[in-house]
Amino acid sequence: MSVSVITGVFSAACWVLFWLLFRKDRSRYRNCYALSLALLSLFPLIISFSGDHRETVLLSIVFAFLIGILIVPFFLIFNGIMTVRREGRHLSQMLSLFFGLAILAGEAIVWMGLDRYIRTDGLDPLIPRAFLPVLCAVFCASVIYISFSFLLFMIYVVFLQIIPRKKDFDYVIIHGAGLLQGDRVSKLLRDRLDKAVEVYRSDPSPTVLIPSGGQGPDETISEAEAMERYLLSKGIPEKDIIREDRSTSTMENLRFSKEIIDSREGRKYTALVTSNYHVYRALRYCRKIGLKCTGIGSHVAFYYWPSALIREYIAIHTEPKHAVLLILGWLLSVAPVLDIIF
Repeated sequence: MSVSVITGVFSAACWVLFWLLFRKDRSRYRNCYALSLALLSLFPLIISFSGDHRETVLLSIVFAFLIGILIVPFFLIFNGIMTVRREGRHLSQMLSLFFGLAILAGEAIVWMGLDRYIRTDGLDPLIPRAFLPVLCAVFCASVIYISFSFLLFMIYVVFLQIIPRKKDFDYVIIHGAGLLQGDRVSKLLRDRLDKAVEVYRSDPSPTVLIPSGGQGPDETISEAEAMERYLLSKGIPEKDIIREDRSTSTMENLRFSKEIIDSREGRKYTALVTSNYHVYRALRYCRKIGLKCTGIGSHVAFYYWPSALIREYIAIHTEPKHAVLLILGWLLSVAPVLDIIF
């Protein structure tokens, strides 16, 4: 059997596995790894079908990969500086900056280590068994591991936005966000509402919009009421809007909205609209409360997206199950480095 056939069968099997897992449940974290494996399976397939140009294609892929590695930290640092300038010096807005600096430091240590390895012609004099070299090696392994894990997460979140979806919904839940001056929708919330209006107008059947959000301590009205006012200003009939104004968190947004849907008769095919970086985590909450729905992401300013996605990644891994798996993965990534040193 030829190499092309083997790589083709392997790639097809990877894509079938991913699609089966994806169709079963879009909110499972294992989908991140399955999609990444399916995408990676395309590279040997492309190389095997390149004929006499295999070496050129392979070198092009390796070169593009190395350039990407070099560009990423500078992009994150630039993005972090831009976010801080526009959103203020809050820790949550500086995650992109910190992540970029960590990756840049890790890459610098790796390149210096490789340079020393080449110049000393061997590994023994490269890393003496001292605290600082060992710490640097563990730091580099950690940066590589977290970067790779985050990349898998990011690829899947982007995939959720571009995958085709049905357009026939009975209910559309709209996640709330903080109000400006106590009663006005913010740009982030307005983008969610505009996406919900777009879904409403493209739907072939009657659709009910559920703006969801309670009243915060610094707000004069509930988020749901402010959202309803905006929807009415966009020409949405009042009869097609049901407010959910008790919630104070994403989980409550979904739980209380589900109660509204469950109390009504008829078909209940549901969509939820939130910012694109937040769709995956919202779908995870939907699975926990038994709400079957399709996630739809609204536009988010590009400069805001990296830090927001990093926050989502951190939030997912604060869950006990995923925290344990992340730590176990980290230990497995660090163990070979320590084994080489010692």
